[in-house]
Amino acid sequence: MTLVEVNADGFVVDALVLAEAFALEPGDVQKLMRIGEITSLSETGIGEDAGRSRLTFHYGDRAVRLVVDQSGVILKKTSFTARSRTSALAKNSPELQRKNL
Repeated sequence: MTLVEVNADGFVVDALVLAEAFALEPGDVQKLMRIGEITSLSETGIGEDAGRSRLTFHYGDRAVRLVVDQSGVILKKTSFTARSRTSALAKNSPELQRKNL
């Protein structure tokens, strides 16, 4: 798999990309996404940005943004401090609190 795979359902980003950006172990990335600690947003470019997508991932007070082309090639990668996007639901859900990393 390339670092970002584009398929009919959307995007699959290699855990190594997010682990590196957030100083995590690659094996922890999927677990953190599943419990809502890592959140994501994808945006499709229009007009002059057609053919590109912007993928933004948040973890704690950090964010990483990838701009990728239609084949999944990362054109730009930025990392920055951002307000935490972890939902109150994820923090307060008894079901999610029972899950162990």
